[in-house]
Amino acid sequence: MKEIVVSVPDKEYTFFMKLVKSFDFVTVLEPEVKPPSKQQFLNELKQAVQEVNDIKAGKKKGESVKDFLIEL
Repeated sequence: MKEIVVSVPDKEYTFFMKLVKSFDFVTVLEPEVKPPSKQQFLNELKQAVQEVNDIKAGKKKGESVKDFLIEL
């Protein structure tokens, strides 16, 4: 058996996984997801709070709910 690694854009992931899993000869190995380190989590949280503050202050433009939901 051969193994391959494929990179797929986030927005196409669900479609691609449905397609690949539809083949009876393909075995999909889900990647292990490691939780972020405490420091990484705190850094990302600080960045998110700063971004919200910048949007509130008018320094950045926020994303519309419609665009956000389409991205999901």
